[in-house]
Amino acid sequence: VKFLLELASEETPARMQAAAAEQLRTRFVDGCKAAGLAHGSVTADATPRRLWLIAEDVAPASAATREERKGPAASAPDAAIAGFLRSTGLTRDPLEERVTPKGVVLFAHIETPGRDAAAILAELVPGIVAGFQWPKSMRWGAASAAAGSPRWVRPLTGIVALLGGDVVPCAAFGFAAGRSTRGHRIHAPGPVEIADAGSYASQLRDAHVIAASAERRALIEAGAAAAAAAQGLTVIADAGLVAENAGLTEWPVPMLGTFDPAFLSVPREVIQLTMRTNQKYFALADGAGALAPAFVCVANLVANDGGAAIVAGNERVLSARLADAKFFWDQDVKVSLSTLTEKVDGIILHGKLWDFKRKVNRVAKIAAYHLPERLGWSEAETRALQPRLFLAAKLAKADLASSLVGEFPELQGTIGGYLARGEGFDVARAIRDQYKPLGPSDSLPETKLGIVLALADKADTLYSFFAIGEKPTGSRDPFALRRAALGIIRLIVENELRISLQSLYSAADFEQLIQSDGVDYPDPTQSLVEFTVERFKIQQREAGTRHDLIDAVFALGGEDDLVRLLARVRALQTFLATNEGGNLLAGVKRAANILRIEEGKDGTAFDSAIAPAHLTEPAETALAAALDGAVPAIAIAVAAEDFIAAITSLASLRPAIDAFFDTVIVNAPDPLVRANRLGLLARLRAAANSVADFSRIEG
Repeated sequence: VKFLLELASEETPARMQAAAAEQLRTRFVDGCKAAGLAHGSVTADATPRRLWLIAEDVAPASAATREERKGPAASAPDAAIAGFLRSTGLTRDPLEERVTPKGVVLFAHIETPGRDAAAILAELVPGIVAGFQWPKSMRWGAASAAAGSPRWVRPLTGIVALLGGDVVPCAAFGFAAGRSTRGHRIHAPGPVEIADAGSYASQLRDAHVIAASAERRALIEAGAAAAAAAQGLTVIADAGLVAENAGLTEWPVPMLGTFDPAFLSVPREVIQLTMRTNQKYFALADGAGALAPAFVCVANLVANDGGAAIVAGNERVLSARLADAKFFWDQDVKVSLSTLTEKVDGIILHGKLWDFKRKVNRVAKIAAYHLPERLGWSEAETRALQPRLFLAAKLAKADLASSLVGEFPELQGTIGGYLARGEGFDVARAIRDQYKPLGPSDSLPETKLGIVLALADKADTLYSFFAIGEKPTGSRDPFALRRAALGIIRLIVENELRISLQSLYSAADFEQLIQSDGVDYPDPTQSLVEFTVERFKIQQREAGTRHDLIDAVFALGGEDDLVRLLARVRALQTFLATNEGGNLLAGVKRAANILRIEEGKDGTAFDSAIAPAHLTEPAETALAAALDGAVPAIAIAVAAEDFIAAITSLASLRPAIDAFFDTVIVNAPDPLVRANRLGLLARLRAAANSVADFSRIEG
């Protein structure tokens, strides 16, 4: 039997619908599990005016249960036995007397019969509604005067609860469950009587409501693409906007509109952001990929005039929006970047960090005079690019004083790039890319200047806020420092920049930050390295890299070159996935464990010194010879950062290691022989540790 639950309300914000549907599903599944009610697959979804759930194959009743409960001794006082009987709901006669090592003990066998599914659901639904959590909720109606009145994201308007074709008798927030819902607000405003859970979707479709959000998304994508193609255009992909429009409509109808091509003089990003943020329109591109003077809007009905009035109204609204944007743009291009920079200089960055002028100066010094050397640039390259880096950094924050960035903060950097290009500066792309990457899916800066400027800006931000004690705590990160650290990681790793974190953070010129107004701030370099390393570990774990291998490489100490570190980890992960790798790991860890135990007895640290005269067994002689050949090869490979070769050389020791442990007693009676054998193991451990700390590797 199928079960249907629909919670109808006024329009739920699109951004909240997916999470609400998942919460509804989770609450239902958990509630059924607690009640012992079996069911099949559960689907939950939403439209703007309803949150719904369908559970397949709901059992007629919960399963009967039988519980055994241990009680007091049979000889216990009457009061103790009476208390046990009260807790079980039984009388004395059905109790079992069982002989145990502690004497005769009473046991109760409690049988709980199954409950009817409708009764269980009638209790479950009100609990789901009453306990539902929304990011924002409201009170409504006469009851809203009381603080404890019902709350929902928007006013709740009804509840449908059907088990098969029968109404589940329950109520929540003053609404009794029934089978009556509503169709489309315009096309089918009257009540719709749902026959049963199986007919829910089809009956809503007949009432011009598409219940499944995935189907609405598909209709929007296909309809928008068709409308654009009819004019020889293509839709600029935007999955988030598709989902948002699906959350705003129950019967989506994409329509194409146009705007005055004169507005294309405004930067493309401004037009797209205006259409997307303010109007929820899809931007279109022509055959060459240029922004077209057209858009697709999504109506929530089938208009009698084919949508002409709807399109005309949207065109008028967009025209007004774009006119505002063009006005702002025209004002901004009249002002030079140097003038805008002067306006930005006085903006206070933070109460303890003074103003943007000092930040800009710091970033300019870091980018132009500190990072090139630490990134390994040649003297000629540094000399050629230094002036451009300094200029880019000096102009980078100018657009913060522009009208367009004031209207659209998301376009900081982008507008600066356009303004710089308009004035003929060849550092426009670096200015545009200074904030990149903003997230895991954002693109990286396109130029070497942009990479260095972005790296310097993020390093300065992190250093500055850490110096004044404004570190992220728990879920609180008001200055987006975690994002800045992840940006640095991506800039380093994906561009294969050879710079250690210690060198990066100490590269900055923070004289004005360290001492101002007589206040000394502690150097946060080490804390920053640890913070960035922790972000790196999390990022790599999410990417599928084994956390124990990352720990094994970090445990070597002094390794904070992320490119080299990741090369070690990847080489290890590839090798340890083989049988040979697993066997080598076991041998190296066995050697390390023996050494740890022996060194822990009296504090003696065994070195790699070997006395050939005390090699008494063929297997230890063979291991010593194998180490003589492998250790130099491993050292050469590690120095050349060829970690595959280093691990291959280490793996060549495996036959000798196996033979050693099979035939040699490490703790020999002769102290000299014993020390020599432990020295062999110490040499093996040192060779392995030049790649990674194998004791940290799981398995």
